[in-house]
Amino acid sequence: MKPQAGPVTEGMTYDQLVERVRYDGAYPTRERAEAVIHAVLSALGRRLTGEERVDLAAVLPTEAARVLTAQIPESAQLTGWEFVKDLASRTGGTAATTRWDTGTVLALVARLAGEDLISRIIDRLPPGYALLFGRAELTRPTVSPTARTPQPAQAA
Repeated sequence: MKPQAGPVTEGMTYDQLVERVRYDGAYPTRERAEAVIHAVLSALGRRLTGEERVDLAAVLPTEAARVLTAQIPESAQLTGWEFVKDLASRTGGTAATTRWDTGTVLALVARLAGEDLISRIIDRLPPGYALLFGRAELTRPTVSPTARTPQPAQAA
């Protein structure tokens, strides 16, 4: 797999973003695609803080960046699944359709941002967001502090 140096879709306009989301999400109208973009980026804007928020806004088309940054980050940390459920309750959608909407938008956001920035964003958020961005959710094994470290075999 070839590493990516930067964003895959550099210079994407807002109109191109809307059309890409419309196509990828199989939405019937441009208006529906825009509503999904607005809902998902607003929800992400309530979760993301710091340098990652600023850096992500810098790679999004201006209109999309405004939606993201217009939100005041909330202190409550939501897992990826809680993020979807919260967004579904705010939009009146089902969990399944909201998961589809979220994945459609955030997979494109991941391509815009590039591997480095998305990795930083995922590391900063609680568990469950990697899948929403179209990435594998890898977990680190936890080792008990009392667990024994295997010793090398002794020569006889």
